Amino acid sequence: MSDITIYAAKKIITMNPSRPVASHVAVRDGRILGAGTLEELATWGAHTLDERFADKVLMPGFVEGHAHTMEGSLWSKVYCGWFDRADPDGKTWDGLKSLDDVIARLKAAADKLSDDQAPVSGWQLDPIYMNNSRVSRADLDRVSESRPVGVLHASGHIMNVNTRALELAGLLKKGVNHPGIPLGDDGLPTGELRGPDAMTPVGLHVGFERNLLDADEDGLQNFAKLCVRSGTTTITDLASRMDPDTVEMMLRVTGAPGFPACIVPLRFFMGLPAAELIEEVKALKERSTERLRMGRIKVVADGSIQGFSARLRWPGYHNGAENGLWYIAPDHLAELYERALEAGLQIHTHTNGDQATQLALDKLAPALQKHPNPDHRFTLQHCQLADAAQFKQAAKLGMCVNLFANHHFYWGDEHYTLTVGPERATRMNACRTALDAGLPLAVHSDAPITPLAPLFTAWGAVTRITASGRVQGEEERITVNEALHAITLGAAYTLHMDGEIGSIETGKRADFAVLEADPTEVEPEALKDVPVWGTVQGGRIFAAADL
Repeated sequence: MSDITIYAAKKIITMNPSRPVASHVAVRDGRILGAGTLEELATWGAHTLDERFADKVLMPGFVEGHAHTMEGSLWSKVYCGWFDRADPDGKTWDGLKSLDDVIARLKAAADKLSDDQAPVSGWQLDPIYMNNSRVSRADLDRVSESRPVGVLHASGHIMNVNTRALELAGLLKKGVNHPGIPLGDDGLPTGELRGPDAMTPVGLHVGFERNLLDADEDGLQNFAKLCVRSGTTTITDLASRMDPDTVEMMLRVTGAPGFPACIVPLRFFMGLPAAELIEEVKALKERSTERLRMGRIKVVADGSIQGFSARLRWPGYHNGAENGLWYIAPDHLAELYERALEAGLQIHTHTNGDQATQLALDKLAPALQKHPNPDHRFTLQHCQLADAAQFKQAAKLGMCVNLFANHHFYWGDEHYTLTVGPERATRMNACRTALDAGLPLAVHSDAPITPLAPLFTAWGAVTRITASGRVQGEEERITVNEALHAITLGAAYTLHMDGEIGSIETGKRADFAVLEADPTEVEPEALKDVPVWGTVQGGRIFAAADL
């Protein structure tokens, strides 16, 4: 029989309703034997008592149901965000408060490059905070006229590039007719690219040949550091191209003895006809390992609300902007749903606008009539503007929702005044309504769109505080316990993994978030500030201080 280790803790919050709190947890072979008192667990036999967590609080390892491993690779680019942000090594980068500041940081990075043709790549640009000004190729020409320059927006749905980048992609010409490539008064592209099909041809010229969706090897290692620092032990890569080289790299990196997280990548829907996509994902599922769980599909129906590329129902955008972009044809979505249900595969669908949410609901209902599945758990991701009727319809269809609770802080004020107006902004990411409708609920960061920090995300769902300090939608707040459930068992359920992770109980993987304080005892406003010591993943211990 393998060795048993019993860990003592100041408190163990198990998320197991039959035994919600314990003082000790027993682990063998990377799995949980049980949680309870030392006397109870000692009945398993000879053991080692480990008291390194005696002054810590243990929770189930956090489960992030909507993130992207590309954040790890993006840190090799120039950070251009509005908010201060910590990188994988713990260094905090100052937020940039004007376009001139962005240009200056990009130019400083360009001046350090020895190759005068090498691209300059930035990320996390957020013009909505800069009076919603449109960034043009002329603006980025101030960084360099000779080398290509590209900056990815915080939403991940828009990129700005300079004139040289457009030249290299063959797009600096009149007559370009694409909804994601706006034209200036001169008839030439402005340098703003909206949506993946517009960004991808230019991305390879500005250093985003991979980072629009996938991490590279170093990036995946950096991403794992962020997981440990945030208490996350299972995390999605919610839109991976999963080409053969990427899959082999992910298998190799996650299979290393010291890799500290389980990655759940979802194959992005673009690039293959529906029938071929289904067969590819079935084959990927067969190659899953303990720390790389493949076999799911990600569909994107529309863009982002703050980028004005989400699809909204009447009356549309509050400031009168044109409606956003469709990323998938209705017939294509219907076929994907039908084939996935027939094959027993799960689909997570990105719907920001309520029109996109309705499309998903309308296409799933007939697909389920053709291929009934009482436990499909198709999940609506973001689903930010869904109303009570749509949540009820989703519940009747057996769906889950993963709401973007971080949005209240990062863009809530802008949604209130600019994008959707007071009423709809107040009910965005309606966690209370979703739970009352009977929907299984998770909440997420969408890292790198916002920083990976599940306790911050839980705080966002509990307080709904915006960056200006307002409570936006008090009636949609949920309790601390409900929010902690959403970042553990709730997210695990959306991945069909709640039988393995999400709570500390017999038989599950020994995944713990190791905290310096009890999140159930601090004031709700302080939930985001609970320090994370590190993680235990599959019985292996990882301290953030050792990264």
